[in-house]
Amino acid sequence: MRIASVLHDDGEVRVGRVVDDVVHVLDSPVTVLDLLRAGTLHEAGGSALSTPAVPLSSVRLLAPLQPPTVRDFVTFEEHVEGMRQLAGVPNAWYAAPAFYFSNPYATLGPDDDVPMPPGCAVLDFELEVAAVIGRTGRDLTPEQGAAAIAGFTIMNDWSARDLQAAEMQVGLGPAKGKDTATTLGPWLVTADEFSDLDLALEAQVDGRVVGTDRLSNMGWTFGDLVAYASRGTEVRPGDVLGSGTCGHGGCLGELWGRGVSHDELPPLRPGSVVSLSVEGIGTLTNRVVPGVGPTPIPPASPRGSKASLLSSDASNDASLPRERAHR
Repeated sequence: MRIASVLHDDGEVRVGRVVDDVVHVLDSPVTVLDLLRAGTLHEAGGSALSTPAVPLSSVRLLAPLQPPTVRDFVTFEEHVEGMRQLAGVPNAWYAAPAFYFSNPYATLGPDDDVPMPPGCAVLDFELEVAAVIGRTGRDLTPEQGAAAIAGFTIMNDWSARDLQAAEMQVGLGPAKGKDTATTLGPWLVTADEFSDLDLALEAQVDGRVVGTDRLSNMGWTFGDLVAYASRGTEVRPGDVLGSGTCGHGGCLGELWGRGVSHDELPPLRPGSVVSLSVEGIGTLTNRVVPGVGPTPIPPASPRGSKASLLSSDASNDASLPRERAHR
C-alpha cells in the first residue's frame, strides 16, 4: 500500500491510500503516526478504499509523517569515498553502521519549498531511502529489526556543506549543516510491497540526471540498521532511519570529491529543482527558495570571561519559579 498524508480542505491532516493517480482519503483527522502507534496502519489503508477517490493532482501532499526521531546512517561505501576526496574509507566505517540524529522539526513534504539555510552558500541534496519503524523494540536482532519496519519512503537530507565543514572542525556534528530541511515522501510504501530492496535510484537537478545507483549497494541491510539503532535503547513507531546517501552521484558533494568542478555542477541555489526517484516508491521533487539571514551571535570570549550569562534586557528570572530564579 501507498499511504499518504494530505492537507484536507478543513485544514486538518488526513491519511489517504494512493491507488494509481487517485487517493482515497479517510474521513477522520487521524495521522500516519497515530496509526503506527496504534498498530492499525494496514486496517486504515483497507478502510480508505471505501471513501471516494480524489485526483492526486487536486490535493496537497505533506510529508508521510512527522517523525519523533530521525537517525541518518552512512551505508554506501562509494559515497564515503567521494566525500573523503578518494582518500580511502576509514576502517571504523566497516565495523558498524554509523549514524547521527537529525532534526525532526525540519521535516518537509513533497509539495514544500526548501529554504536556503541561514548563512549557507553551498547547498547540496542527498538521495536516500528511509525505513519507518512500526513497532517498539529494544536490543533487536537484524531479523527482528527487519520485522519492525512498517514501510519505506524517499528521503532528501539537504546539506549546507559550508556550514557542515566549519562546524565539524570542532569534532561534533553535523548539526546546523543539516538543520533546516529533511524532505520525506511522496508517501509511505508498506514493507509488504517489496520482495527485495534491489531498487534503482536516480537523482536529477533541474532536469539533468546527476546520479544513479541501486539500494542493494548498501553496506548493511535495513534490518542491521534497526538492530544497531535499538542497541541499548528503543526504537519506536514512527522513528525514521535513513539509509545514508547513495553513491555514484547521490549528492553533489561526492561528485565534487571525485573531481567534478563547481562550474560543471554548481551548488544548489534559489530556483534549483531536485527530483529523487526510487523504484517501487516514486519521485520526490522540491524547489529551493531564498531563506533568511543568520541571526548574529558573538564569538566566544576567552576563558569564559563573559560578565553575565544573560544580557541585561534578556533575563529569564521573571519566568522562573521563585525558588529557582537566583540559583
